[in-house]
Amino acid sequence: MATSTSIDTRGQVKQDISTSPAQIASAVSWGAIVAGAAAIAVLSLILLILGTGLGLSLVSPWTHEGISATAFSVSAIGWLTFTQFFASGVGGYIAGRLRTKWTTAPADEVYFRDTAHGFLAWAVATLITAVMLTSVVGSIITGGIQAGATVAGGVTTTAAATAGIGIAPTMQSSRENAGANNNMMNYFIDSLFRRDLSTASNTAQETRNGGLGENALEVTRIFINSIQAESLPEEDIRYVGQLVAQHTDLTQQEAEKRVKNIFAQLQEKLQKGEAAAKEAADQARKASAYTSLWLFVSLLIGAFIASYTATYGGRQRDL
Repeated sequence: MATSTSIDTRGQVKQDISTSPAQIASAVSWGAIVAGAAAIAVLSLILLILGTGLGLSLVSPWTHEGISATAFSVSAIGWLTFTQFFASGVGGYIAGRLRTKWTTAPADEVYFRDTAHGFLAWAVATLITAVMLTSVVGSIITGGIQAGATVAGGVTTTAAATAGIGIAPTMQSSRENAGANNNMMNYFIDSLFRRDLSTASNTAQETRNGGLGENALEVTRIFINSIQAESLPEEDIRYVGQLVAQHTDLTQQEAEKRVKNIFAQLQEKLQKGEAAAKEAADQARKASAYTSLWLFVSLLIGAFIASYTATYGGRQRDL
């Protein structure tokens, strides 16, 4: 601070206090921070686009072609870490190099300010990147939530969907899925009423052609109810056995045995579908968790690198 003394026209003494520009300079150079943040955001976007292109070029829908899922995941994590390392390093250096020169601040204060400038540049860039990639981050979180919900309630839903007994569809795609699932149920019903054509009598053939449609629908409803109850009651076994014996050349005992076998096969099919759905949901949950954790680690690396390179750029600025 410099003080000057002067005498006005009335003979009174007046002191003028002036401050040098270096002494009134702000400790935060927002221009340098914004410049560094813009560099980090743009470089991150460019590298992510490049990584997406390289990753898709290595993936193949054909079996035994392209890289494996494990190799792809490791490569994606490595590229994401490299993106944060490189982009944050360049942006932090720019923020440190373009900041105001603090001539009167002690060395430790300059070091702290440079570190803060690098960190702030990384923080602003992270916010910008998050806005640009909101859909990607949202899909990761939503995928994890949906995977957990599928694990919790997927057994009943998958069983119903696999058997074609889900909630009444309200959209065209749901109607198509329900039709595909019904085909699987129809296969087991057809197997239930299957006959040996080489020994079938004409009377049995006429009886089968006459009333099989309604009986098949009735058996389908019985199986659906039994699937939900996880067991086929004895009275239903006897009744369905009578229907099977009526439309085939089997005895009542043979028909009941076939009913039990077909229902057991249907249950096994459903259990395999449920297990596959639960495994897929668990894998999706793990993938979402790993992605979130590695994203967190890479962001921490970016914050550290930006802060460090800002101090290096600041030292270069003060030379």
